[in-house]
Amino acid sequence: MCTFSDLGSIFNEMIKKILHVFIFLLFAYSNSYADEDNTDITLYTGQFDITDDVGDDKTTLFGIEHRNTDLFRNTFLGKFSPVSGAFHTAKGSTYVYTGVEAKYSLGPLKIIPSFAPGYYEKGDGKDLGDVLEFKSELKIGFDISESSKIGYTYSHISNNDWGSTNPGADNQSITFSKKF
Repeated sequence: MCTFSDLGSIFNEMIKKILHVFIFLLFAYSNSYADEDNTDITLYTGQFDITDDVGDDKTTLFGIEHRNTDLFRNTFLGKFSPVSGAFHTAKGSTYVYTGVEAKYSLGPLKIIPSFAPGYYEKGDGKDLGDVLEFKSELKIGFDISESSKIGYTYSHISNNDWGSTNPGADNQSITFSKKF
């Protein structure tokens, strides 16, 4: 007989496999359009839960994001694009997300706010209260060449009080983006 705990373990294993397939497809998809210069891949690293006063949940994070620049849309509110990505912390937490970002250019300076719901698995890291979490982010980027930029991001992840608890996590990272 299968218990709720068994179902949770099965579900978590299934999500891990989906994450691996997602990352594989992300790289396969980006390489398939390399000649068209329309794929933007961002790698980032930083600190998870920077505002944790106790310090037991602070840890490093590593992530990847993808955007297809063919999907950018100019609107009266700015230039919008879908964004997808994932990060993993040194304590085994994983967050896989997809959402929308806006891009505002001031010469070589880019201001990029984004919002992305996603799946969060705590691993041995911080319990954010639910598997459905929402990431709000502000990225400041600088063009270092026509196809590359570096940046700084500050993000907040929380579940909007939909989970059993909602401690949230504030994160910061350094980013490197490259068009392929």
